[in-house]
Amino acid sequence: MDYSWLLTSWTAIIMVLVSTVGIYIAVIFFTRISGLRSFSKMSSFDFAMTVAVGSIIASSILTKDPPLLQAVIAMGALYALQIGIAKLRGISPFVDNLVDNQPILLMKGPQILDENLKATKVTPDDLRAKLREANVTDYSQIKAVVLETTGDISVLHSTDSAMVLDDNLLSNVKGWDC
Repeated sequence: MDYSWLLTSWTAIIMVLVSTVGIYIAVIFFTRISGLRSFSKMSSFDFAMTVAVGSIIASSILTKDPPLLQAVIAMGALYALQIGIAKLRGISPFVDNLVDNQPILLMKGPQILDENLKATKVTPDDLRAKLREANVTDYSQIKAVVLETTGDISVLHSTDSAMVLDDNLLSNVKGWDC
């Protein structure tokens, strides 16, 4: 049996080590410049950034192509785009709407909003699973359920029926009428 697929050359090992150290230093450098948001999951754009950087890291560490310098430049370009888009999102509602989805209400109190479930392709079973994860024991505890821009589902609930939900928490959520 041929076991050559388990082995590699010393040159390849050194290449992987050098690339790993180089990419590691570049990630630290770029993250220090742009901030920890670079790896957040606050928006779909942030998620895409994380996936893209991960892809560059993997390909540059394990292959000769792209070369280390090319990978570092590509990462720098991604981080620069991240910084630029984040700044534009802060000053332009148009850019913000272009880059990110709007969070959408799936439940308002104990009422399931079927049209919003259909529009977001969230099944009732998915919704019930998220309610269980949030330790909801009765629909009457639910104040709101929101599909966030990241794809996460937030369940706002309380066992205190007198607890009132602050409208500001949901001011940008589609389907929440203050």
